[in-house]
Amino acid sequence: MTVGIPEIATQVVRWQKEHGRNHLPWQNTRDAYRVWLSEIMLQQTQVTTVLDYYARFLARFPDVRALAAAPQDDVLALWSGLGYYSRARNLHRCAQQVVSEFGGEFPHTVELLSTLPGIGRSTAGAIASFCFGQRSAILDANVRRVLTRVLGFGEDLAVASNERKLWALADQLLPVDDLPTNMPRYTQGMMDLGSGICTPKSPACMLCPLESVCVAHKEGDPTKYPVRTRKVKRSAHSWWLLLERDTAGRLWLERRPQTGIWAGLYCPPVFEERESLEQVLTADSQADDLAVVTHVLTHRDLYLHPVVARMTAAQAKRREAEAPEGAGFFAPTEWGALGLPAPIRKLLATL
Repeated sequence: MTVGIPEIATQVVRWQKEHGRNHLPWQNTRDAYRVWLSEIMLQQTQVTTVLDYYARFLARFPDVRALAAAPQDDVLALWSGLGYYSRARNLHRCAQQVVSEFGGEFPHTVELLSTLPGIGRSTAGAIASFCFGQRSAILDANVRRVLTRVLGFGEDLAVASNERKLWALADQLLPVDDLPTNMPRYTQGMMDLGSGICTPKSPACMLCPLESVCVAHKEGDPTKYPVRTRKVKRSAHSWWLLLERDTAGRLWLERRPQTGIWAGLYCPPVFEERESLEQVLTADSQADDLAVVTHVLTHRDLYLHPVVARMTAAQAKRREAEAPEGAGFFAPTEWGALGLPAPIRKLLATL
């Protein structure tokens, strides 16, 4: 493995200025709130998807104090459809902590940024680099791929000690001069190379500014990097959703537990077996099955079985009297303001 390729930072900075992405709404700013918001949204989400959500969030929450003061339900409702909802909950908690502990100003160092909810080492490095010109590395999936290929780093990244080695190498390769200018360009350049040039399959090596020093290119098989042997197995689960509507057309929704899938979001009652759902229904309930909805998560497939049940006025009254906190009947006009999982929102639109 080659360690310490000379001029790598210079090449990346020069390439990014001429060929990288320089038009995105969160670029060309040192506003830590905007950079942080974009970094959280971009975790495991495509740029094209994030653009609209980013604009809507800034319109509703123009600064960290506005976000901190908002009810969590408002944040989750606006996040609906982006997935990985723990990001939204951490986003809200982080904003509150920035206001309460740092006077509404994001700290400047990776060490302090990493103490905030939802901000890991790589996200902290991006904020410190983009906003404060700090000499701080990032190691998201795209940058990890670029570095392992350029350096010929073939050690198994499923092993924590090997991940630490790669972090150390990433630190070594950072720019050393004119950091306020070069660090943001270098960081963005590494992201751009990973997303558009050094792709997982069929990388465009001829367009890469690091082609001449890339070990993987010289070996002739860039796609063998990075190495990660531990694979997460996919699983499949079936859920039955009880869509109970009262005589006014309102739908019964409950807040999900604060852990697990769709944590903290509103959802119809969920059952893991059809028999458990049927035990809730009364003998005179009118229930109809809708088409099964498949929802693909990162490591599992969810098969959602919606069952629509119509309640009498007396049944609805009893249900409301026994309602736990965070549960109740909601009219269709209220659904848009609730934090609903994307597949549930789509399902309700068909009712």
